[in-house]
Amino acid sequence: MVRSDARENRERILAAAREAFTEDGATSMNQVAQRAGVGAGTLYRNFPTREVLVLAIYQDEVERIIGTVPGLLAGLPPLEALRQWMTGLVEAMRRKHGLGDALSPGAHQAITAQTYGPVVAAITELLDAGKQDGSIRADADPGDLLQLTAALWRAAEDRSPRMLGLILDGLRAAT
Repeated sequence: MVRSDARENRERILAAAREAFTEDGATSMNQVAQRAGVGAGTLYRNFPTREVLVLAIYQDEVERIIGTVPGLLAGLPPLEALRQWMTGLVEAMRRKHGLGDALSPGAHQAITAQTYGPVVAAITELLDAGKQDGSIRADADPGDLLQLTAALWRAAEDRSPRMLGLILDGLRAAT
C-alpha cells in the first residue's frame, strides 16, 4: 500500500511535469522537481528517467479519459456522449503532441501500443450504446473512428468542433 504523502507527491510531480513539458519539451527533470515542490530524490524514486515520467503522464491522461465513458453514457444520449468523449480525446492528443519533444521515437511507439486497446474499447462501448438505441449506424467501426480523429488533433483548434460534427454526422443511423 502506498502512503498518502507518497501518492500526493506522485500526483504533484505528474501535474507539474504535464504542465512543464507541454509548455517546453526541453524542461529538465530538476525543473520538474522544483515546480512540483519535491526533491530530486523523490522525483527519481517515482520516475527514474524522463521517458518514464512522460509515459506516466500520458498513461494517466488516457486512464482519466477512458474512465469518463460510464458517466457520459449514464447522463447523455450515446451520440452526445461520443461527441463529448471525442472532444476530450482530441484535447488529450494535442497535449500528447505537446509532450512529443520530451519523447524518443521508441516512446511514441510504446504509448501507442500501451493505449490503443483501451481507447478502442472505450470507443466500442460508446458506439455500441448508439447502435443499441438506433442513433449510430450498425457498421460504425471503432478503429476507423479513431483513425479519423487523428485529423482532429492535428487541425487548428477552431476547426476541430466542425470537423468532429462532420465525422459524427457520418456515424448517424439512416432514418
